[in-house]
Amino acid sequence: MGQVAWKALFLSLFDYKTEKYVIAKNKKVGVLYRVVQLSILAYLVGWVFVVKKGYQDTDTSLQSSVITKLKGVAFTNTSELGERIWDVADYVIPPQGESVFFVMTNLIVTPNQRQATCAEVGRTEPLDPQTPAKPGVRTDRGHFWSNKERKDERQSASIPDALCDKDMDCLEGEAVVAGNGVKTGRCLKDRGSTRGTCEILAWCPVEKRSKPKKPLLGSAENFTVYIKNSIRFPKFKFSKMNVLATNNESYLKSCRYSQEHPYCPIFVLGNIVRWAGGNFQEMASEGGVIGIQIEWNCDLDKAPSECNPHYSFSRLDNKSAETSISSGYNFRFAKYYRDAQGVDYRTLIKAYGIRFDVMVNGKAGKFNIIPTIINISSGLALMGAGAFFCDLVLLYLIKKSNFYRGKKYEEVKSTSRKSLSSPTLNGNQSPEQLDGL
Repeated sequence: MGQVAWKALFLSLFDYKTEKYVIAKNKKVGVLYRVVQLSILAYLVGWVFVVKKGYQDTDTSLQSSVITKLKGVAFTNTSELGERIWDVADYVIPPQGESVFFVMTNLIVTPNQRQATCAEVGRTEPLDPQTPAKPGVRTDRGHFWSNKERKDERQSASIPDALCDKDMDCLEGEAVVAGNGVKTGRCLKDRGSTRGTCEILAWCPVEKRSKPKKPLLGSAENFTVYIKNSIRFPKFKFSKMNVLATNNESYLKSCRYSQEHPYCPIFVLGNIVRWAGGNFQEMASEGGVIGIQIEWNCDLDKAPSECNPHYSFSRLDNKSAETSISSGYNFRFAKYYRDAQGVDYRTLIKAYGIRFDVMVNGKAGKFNIIPTIINISSGLALMGAGAFFCDLVLLYLIKKSNFYRGKKYEEVKSTSRKSLSSPTLNGNQSPEQLDGL
């Protein structure tokens, strides 16, 4: 028996099995099957091949270079700087023309700072034993505070670590937290006041806190920026630039970016901020960050002229300047000089302005037989899944499912080798075949 079973198993390896097809005359399932087929076909053709271009090989490893150059001149007249002309060398940081650049629109200037001792609260001159006395208000060194300095003392609450009641509160050599210098060990008080502020060793006078209500360089709204972008898709060895290829030297001097001039990448700063949903004068006061997005989506099956840049603009920082203490954008820098006596001085500038981030993304596609075959095969597999779904409906979900299931699946039992070779009665034989049995 064991040998017979193994022999039968061995012989079954060479059997050929074919599917039995049953044509079900059921209109509901037939309509469902055609709807599923049409849906899969529409998805394959419409979405995979037309929208997603599934017949193309793609390259997303975009190589990009961005060069920026600003143009514009402004005039200001302030008490600290007097009459002054501002050009690109003054208000553009950094000057190299990178993909991230800053345009200064407002500033606080603290001129003639030198290293000395002064009050942390922002006195107008160093507290020094040789400083001439001022009439009116006496300090603890026999010197006098002006009304301006009294106001600064009231502002010391903005630097809590600078408040003191006695000299022991100002530990010598300790840096003032969120302050401007190092404590000298002395507590400076106004006459009749119980609280004072620590004396510090720092660049004196300390930085001014009052900012102009209107942006000093509000006219920067009319400045222009030239954004030159060169891109390359290495897989397809395709390169292009966002500047019109022309020999006319006056073109870039007179054009501005618009729908009529998509290859003139010269933008007015005010327009960029407006397209990003902001107001230039409001941003110029506190500062902000604007994103300039350049998208290159290229179908290389078409002519190279069809591969065009698309620009979009957005504000990247917190817009609610009135409700957030972290809104805006600013930083500090200084300009140093030395007088005839060899004393080092500097002019401290707290610059407010708009930072522009130029970001480049893109992809390119070109016909390739491999993704085409893969997507067609996936579509055919989905067709099979549709047929499987309709089988489930036919055999298990409709009222006559038992009838159709009996027609599709047939159980054949055999008890001997002879019966295995006999024809099976399945209801499909002709009368002649039945007579032969």
